[in-house]
Amino acid sequence: MADTATARRLPRVNVVMVLYLLFMLVPIYWLVNMSLKTNNEILSSFSLWPQDLTFANYMTILTDASWYMGYVNSIIYVTMNTVISVAVALPAAYAFSRYQFVGDKHLFFWLLTNRMAPPAVFALPFFQLYSSVGLFDTHIAVALAHTLFNVPLAVWILEGFMRGVPKEIDETAYIDGYSFPRFFVKIFMPLIASGVGVAAFFCFMFSWVELLLSRTLTSVDAKPIAATMTRTVGASGVDWGVLAAAGVLTILPGALVIYFVRNYIAKGFALGRV
Repeated sequence: MADTATARRLPRVNVVMVLYLLFMLVPIYWLVNMSLKTNNEILSSFSLWPQDLTFANYMTILTDASWYMGYVNSIIYVTMNTVISVAVALPAAYAFSRYQFVGDKHLFFWLLTNRMAPPAVFALPFFQLYSSVGLFDTHIAVALAHTLFNVPLAVWILEGFMRGVPKEIDETAYIDGYSFPRFFVKIFMPLIASGVGVAAFFCFMFSWVELLLSRTLTSVDAKPIAATMTRTVGASGVDWGVLAAAGVLTILPGALVIYFVRNYIAKGFALGRV
């Protein structure tokens, strides 16, 4: 009887999942649909697919430096932030997972409170600090600002993965004559490779989609694509087609990263640390 009831519920669950996926895909489809239309068609008619298919919107982005440099700037500071955040979080997470010291739990909680704070709280202090030291409108300025939020998250994720590695491995490596750097790189890092992938993914995604700090701390030379997309109003109004094409191209990097680290993310959920 139980098997029969379960078999009856499965089609309903499948239908719900399909409807949910369709609901989630509608905005993405509509964005792609708009990106393949002219601005006049977008404003004058309602259609489920382009009546006059055009790739001019994508050509505008790929040939106009004011557009494609936004992607270049975003990729530069996002990569810098991901590398810095993971590099700083690795030794910190190892210390939290292997040693006990006075105030360790309080320090760990304090790190997480930095992640809980909204970016708006730090926008003005960062702006004044970077303006005074000459870092305003540079890639490193945004990368360092984002580490304030990404390092605590990376430490929290990596600490969970490291705690799952037995301490006996460390002791055995030391007995075999391994120095700490050699042990950490040759033995320990491969064991937590999935954790590094998960931490890097979340650092990348936060830095890629964050708008407030990246817009406040940049002006021209390091302006990211997220800030460029918010400044598309001209004398003739908003160019909806170009804006939609920019949105499609902005989704692609995140989708590619998700595709390559999907197994690591699933493992992180299985371990209960993500």
